[in-house]
Amino acid sequence: MEAHSLLKKQGFDVSSYGTGTHVKLPGPSLREPNVYEFGTPYKHMFDDLRRKDPDLYKRNGILPMLKRNLSVKLAPQRWQDNAADGYFDIVFTFEEKVFDMVLEDLHNRDQVLLKSVLVINLEVKDNHEEAAVGARLALDLCEQIEAVESWEDSVDDILISFENKHRRKLLYSISFY
Repeated sequence: MEAHSLLKKQGFDVSSYGTGTHVKLPGPSLREPNVYEFGTPYKHMFDDLRRKDPDLYKRNGILPMLKRNLSVKLAPQRWQDNAADGYFDIVFTFEEKVFDMVLEDLHNRDQVLLKSVLVINLEVKDNHEEAAVGARLALDLCEQIEAVESWEDSVDDILISFENKHRRKLLYSISFY
């Protein structure tokens, strides 16, 4: 959601999704996560956690994260349920298993438009600091891709240049709608 927030502020048309079966947020222990259905408003999650243990969820950054999410969109959405949202030119993932799930979902859809979509995985550790770094890197990559007339003709050069500049290895694939 950090990348969504930054890209939106920079004027990009952006959406964000999860790929799991539920939204899981850290709880009082690893065995006790807070689990919500996709579509549950961020305001509800915020109020629920603030009621449960405001000190814990403020200290671990979950309440500030949910407050930020509230300013970005109403509720989390699930990638596998997004077909009605239209198509995307680029899909970023920040974890390899999510990259694999997105590609599998795209390959299982009816590909009637034959419109290409670039799927890029930029591996980011799941913490607030790394999410901020990952968001800036995603913005840099979006700006580089947007600067060319046709990303399909330049994608290899753009991604190799990015990898060299930032010393980050990217996974990417081209799929179709």
